[in-house]
Amino acid sequence: MLTGCAESKTDTTASTQQKSGSLTTTSVSHQNQAANETEPPQINQSELAQLDYQGTQTIEVNQNKPQFTDEELSLKNGSWEKYGDLDSLNRVTAAEAMLNQDLMPKEKRGDISKVTPTGWKNKKLDKGYLYNRSHLIGFALAGENDNWKNLMTGTQQLNNPEMLRHEMDVKYYLEQSPKNYVRYSVIPIFRDNELVARGVNMQAQSINSKDISFNIYIFNVQDGVEINYADGSSKIVSTENANIQDTNSSSAADSSAKEYVDGNGNGLIKGSKNKIYHLPGSKFYDRTTNPEKMFKTIKEAQDAGYRAAKNN
Repeated sequence: MLTGCAESKTDTTASTQQKSGSLTTTSVSHQNQAANETEPPQINQSELAQLDYQGTQTIEVNQNKPQFTDEELSLKNGSWEKYGDLDSLNRVTAAEAMLNQDLMPKEKRGDISKVTPTGWKNKKLDKGYLYNRSHLIGFALAGENDNWKNLMTGTQQLNNPEMLRHEMDVKYYLEQSPKNYVRYSVIPIFRDNELVARGVNMQAQSINSKDISFNIYIFNVQDGVEINYADGSSKIVSTENANIQDTNSSSAADSSAKEYVDGNGNGLIKGSKNKIYHLPGSKFYDRTTNPEKMFKTIKEAQDAGYRAAKNN
């Protein structure tokens, strides 16, 4: 069971207009718990819950070192996944797993639109919607669809590219061998009784290898939007996300130069054999299982002769 958040006098709203700033390192501790127990490992939420966004959306926790115990890294139970019960406010609490190929989906992703996580007050932006039904453990890793214990109200930016880039690293590693295992933990971090999480703490450690190893905190923010974490309401605080039709050349250039990279700086944009590029999170991204090339930016893909998919 998770520990409660500490009391706070801080405002329940937060706005984001920049992404500059230095990394903050926070120490958080996992407590001992065997993998075969019914509840996920405890984590001290209070330190992360009180952090305010300072311009860098993903920051390191414990110098990026996972904090699993030897018992939590044991393979004695093989692969497994566990989801904490919803709390008294119906909020998601935790997702823990020992990931392996045998947990990965063998069927297409199902409909999750009936799930309404706490704070679900969505808003149309110029590109898509403010909120996603964000999986704690991504569908590509464990095949969970409309599991209420695994879906939270997360911003576009939280979902993609921030969580996605780390999930894709893990997915790629698992796909290399049926003998590859990754201990995985995602904890949503709420402040007091707020209904929208301030962020998520993600930890992962590959077993008997150093290929996957991270411990990060991702702020649940969206550029140009002020979020009221108490109830999920929001307002536009810059024209960046206003619902406008005009797109000038400079914004198009910025979009084509935006980098899609994983934690190691590798490009995530897939170039298919028919010269079409697919962005992470797009309709055909996961279906492109054997890309001809990988790119970091749209411009890089376009310069190589690739074009956008109609529904990218």
